[in-house]
Amino acid sequence: CRKFVDVFQKSKGVIIGMVHLRALPGSTPKNNLCVTQICDIALKEAEIYINAGLDGIMIENMHDVPYKKNNLIGPEITAAMATVGSKLRTNFSEIPIGVQILTAANQEALAVAKCCDLDFMRAEGFVFSHIGDEGIIDSCAGSLLRYRKQLNAENVLVFADVKKKHSSHAITSDTSVAETSQAAEFFLADGVIITGSQTGVSADPLQLQDVQNQVEIPVLVGSGVSVENIENFIRCSALVIGSHFKVGGFWGNDVDVHRVEDFMNRVRHWELRCNVNS
Repeated sequence: CRKFVDVFQKSKGVIIGMVHLRALPGSTPKNNLCVTQICDIALKEAEIYINAGLDGIMIENMHDVPYKKNNLIGPEITAAMATVGSKLRTNFSEIPIGVQILTAANQEALAVAKCCDLDFMRAEGFVFSHIGDEGIIDSCAGSLLRYRKQLNAENVLVFADVKKKHSSHAITSDTSVAETSQAAEFFLADGVIITGSQTGVSADPLQLQDVQNQVEIPVLVGSGVSVENIENFIRCSALVIGSHFKVGGFWGNDVDVHRVEDFMNRVRHWELRCNVNS
């Protein structure tokens, strides 16, 4: 928790905006932009988030469909992500920045974070295995944290997805989300991320509360948060928001400055009300 507060300067209600990078060169049939153009779009979206008062941003290669498994990730993906991460850090030196590389390219994401002086990463498959769209994703905590030690990157927070969205967890159906979160805590994750079943679908508030009661590390919500349901989740350590901030609430669209500002106004209203009530 101390490391979380050191990065974000508060322990609850951190708002992290997703910068879904346009399809990267060499990574997908959907690519039609060069890295410079992708960087320019990412910088504009990050600026919208920062001007609206968000607490952090995270880059992700969300448009790289169809995704490859971690062992098939090419060096061009890591290189492009590092280029964007470096540009963002250079232009926005104060705000916490994180990275995720799909699918489950956790060591690559950690390397990008280390080389670009980023603050956190999102890890898939940290504990227990699951079956995603791309196939079987094995757990990685042991190798990932040893790699972090080798890189001298222990300042990079690792937030672990638990029972990740867009995945089948039938093989671990006898292990609850709370129990999986406890395993992630035991395996030294810096926080756990709870999601709904897919992008844009909200987490279960009761399930979330169960996790918060079972672990002492930060608990983040990683999908489905909106201006309509914010009060169900604002007491969490952090909210990672992508879809709601986009035009029409669809993750693949551009960031909508009005949706971002409306959301942050609601956050400030809630914080003021809590301060008055206390």
